This record gives sequence, C-alpha cells and structure tokens, in this order.
Amino acid sequence: MPARGQETVTPVDSVIVPLKIRAALEISGPVLYFTDKNILNLEAYVTADLDEKKSLYLGAGYSDYSYSQYNYSFLAKGSFLKAGIDFNLLRPEIAEGKYWAGAGIHYGLSRFTSETPVLNHDNYWGSVSSSLPQEKNWAHFLEVAGGFKAEVFTNFSIGWLISIRKLIYTGASKGLRPIYYPGYGEGGNTLTYGLSYYISYNIPFRKIKVAIKPEPVEEDVSDEDGENQETPGRQIGRQGIGN
Repeated sequence: MPARGQETVTPVDSVIVPLKIRAALEISGPVLYFTDKNILNLEAYVTADLDEKKSLYLGAGYSDYSYSQYNYSFLAKGSFLKAGIDFNLLRPEIAEGKYWAGAGIHYGLSRFTSETPVLNHDNYWGSVSSSLPQEKNWAHFLEVAGGFKAEVFTNFSIGWLISIRKLIYTGASKGLRPIYYPGYGEGGNTLTYGLSYYISYNIPFRKIKVAIKPEPVEEDVSDEDGENQETPGRQIGRQGIGN
C-alpha cells in the first residue's frame, strides 16, 4: 500500500486511434467570387497522420486577382504550394481520430504572373499613359494556421482555420512589389491574415494503440488519521489510570 499522504496512480490504460489521410477543399473562395468578381481563390490540401498528434500537410491552390482605380489597373494570377506539419492538441481519448483542435506551421511558395496594363500619370506638362508588361515572379512565405475540425458524418469533416502569414521573399524590390501574391495576399503587408472554411473526406489506413495515463488521484486519509488520533481528554484519562 502507498504511504500515507502519497498520491495513488491509476494503472495506465489505452485507446485505439485510427490514423487517416484527409483530402480537403476550401469552400469560401468560390462563394466569395460570386460577390466579388475581382478575386478568385481555389485551394485544397491533403494531410496524412504520422501518429495521434502529428500529421504531414501539403496544400495547393490557384488565384486570379484584378484591381483597378482611376489611374491604373493591376492583374495577377498563378498557383501556390504549401507544405508543413500540423499538431493536434486534443488528448487521444477526446479526439478519437474524429476531432482536431490545434495548429500547423507551413512553408509557402507562390509562382505567378503580374502586369499593369493601364498606368496614367498627370504632371505639369500633361498626362502620360503607360503600362508595365507581364512578368513572372516568385514569392516565399511562412504560415501559422490554427483552428478546429470535426467529423460530422462517417469519414466526412468540416472545419475552419485562421491563418497568419509572413512574407520572407518578395521576388522584387520594395518599390516594384506586386500588389497581390497568390496564396499570400496583399503584397504591401509583411503580415497577412485569413479565415478559411473546409470540407474534407477522410480515409482511415491504420489503427494504433495509444497509452493513456489518467491524472493522479490523491488518497483520502482523513478517516485513517481520525482513527489514529486521540482527543486530549482520552489521553488524560489514560494517564490517570496509569498513575
């Protein structure tokens, strides 16, 4: 038996967790395109569980962006790739292979073309009209994304992610930086933010047994202490009998 006042540790238990491959499609981009024809974002990703906590991430997408105001217009379109690792912060007995609440870190690569077909400039001598021809650019960025996903039907999940992105290579000097980078966002910002909604199809490929160690339970020793402790009156009585 454990010593008095020590904690009793419940024997280690285990749970079976299914590892899955998930193929997901971002759904807000096509929906927003119907309200704003200036930007189209299409994105999908695949994750593969390494264990009950970690999964590999690979994402890809396409963007078509246009912007215009009174003196210029800008066009950009291209594709992007993202790769990294995701972490599930839920305990295995809560996640059960169906729920994910955590964060991931991804490295992004954007490959696109951009051009400025209309560029007007007014000065003292009059108006000057010009344009910048189409050119190809690369950009690199880091992304940290956190959110929640839940399996609502057998092998079908929905979820959302909040993303923070940091531009680490622009592909151009600061004065000639493109207005928009596919996969990243506005080029004038060194940090961009995004909210995405996903639906995914999940393919279980293996099951693993994960050990679960419950929280230590402190033994209740109040009754035992009460039995061994004597009241002052009882102790005095015993001393009187002895004398």
